[in-house]
Amino acid sequence: MDIVSFISDMGVGKALATLIVSMLPVVELRGAIPVGVGLGLPVWQAAVLAMIGNMLPVPFIIAFAREVMDWLRRKSDRARRFVAWLESKGQGRRADRVRQAKFWGLLLFVAIPLPGTGAWTGALVAALLNMRMKSAIPPILLGVLAAGLIVSLATAGVIHLVF
Repeated sequence: MDIVSFISDMGVGKALATLIVSMLPVVELRGAIPVGVGLGLPVWQAAVLAMIGNMLPVPFIIAFAREVMDWLRRKSDRARRFVAWLESKGQGRRADRVRQAKFWGLLLFVAIPLPGTGAWTGALVAALLNMRMKSAIPPILLGVLAAGLIVSLATAGVIHLVF
């Protein structure tokens, strides 16, 4: 069963399904826009819904990521190792670029629609770098808008990305 059929069978509307898919980590708007179009939405509508949905978790990730990681560290060795892995991803070489370039680094990190980048990871990086909400939200939002445009154009067939 493909993802579009699975979502259609859930009984939620096309718009809500697109919004929900865009809120999922890893999938985010990169998967939500094609899913929305596959469900029958126009590309522009799928893109707008996906961008909104992709931004919804961002403030919560920035605000609570540190507390959640501290809580997980106390739960078990497996959770502690997961948090260590997550922190290494959030503080790796991509994070160094973000730290150096600040606004533009975070914007470009979120805007490039590749695996391991996006609003979720950008928000996690911002949290790990102790960025204030008012400093992190604008570049993440602009990055989401740019990624949404790129994915929308690719979905519409205007540009072709080879992976």
